[in-house]
Amino acid sequence: MNSNNTVCHAPRGLFVRFATVTPIVAAFTSALAMCLLGGCSPLLPPALPPDNIYLLEARMAPISPPDDARSVQPKNGLVLAVSMPRARAGYDTAQMVWVQQAHELKVYSRNRWADTPARMLAPQLAQALERSGIFNAVVQAPSAASAMLRLDTELIRLQQDFSVRPSRVQFTLSAQLIDIGTRRVIASAEFDETENAVTEDAYGGVRAANVALERLLARLAAFCAKHASAS
Repeated sequence: MNSNNTVCHAPRGLFVRFATVTPIVAAFTSALAMCLLGGCSPLLPPALPPDNIYLLEARMAPISPPDDARSVQPKNGLVLAVSMPRARAGYDTAQMVWVQQAHELKVYSRNRWADTPARMLAPQLAQALERSGIFNAVVQAPSAASAMLRLDTELIRLQQDFSVRPSRVQFTLSAQLIDIGTRRVIASAEFDETENAVTEDAYGGVRAANVALERLLARLAAFCAKHASAS
């Protein structure tokens, strides 16, 4: 009697080979999973070290304006608004810029600023001018306070120059003091500071930049004191 049911007859050797290979594959898969979960170094690339992050900051010591500005007395009720500094092309970045030849900017690979230098400058400009005692109040623009004068600045250059030894930091900032009511530019100036680095690396550049910043802030305070009195 014939049956309508079809029976598949697989070669016996196939089951033998499958039974032999399966435990090996299973063991390899299990070992691979454990290795990946455990961070097995031969299969994963080594972790890169974290970036070194630095602050552009001047010491908070009181600023003493030069002799030609010490006689200027603060005007009663005079309020100064400090705009967010702009930055020239190539310097509007948190990467730390260095140069070795003219017209070429390079950056450190694992060293950077905590923020763009222009953004880190904004509160320090306001604090430095407030500590100088020149104005009744100093605010960061935009502000709800009614200000009579506004200080606009632009970061022209902040770089570590390795074309000389020792390397040096070049820090250049331009400034405009503006009468808000008339939109008249009262005065403008460019401040350039250079400071030698103590060490030939990124941290040496950071220390030099912060020393240069202290001198630049003192000069900027004297500039504002001199020209605010004539407004």
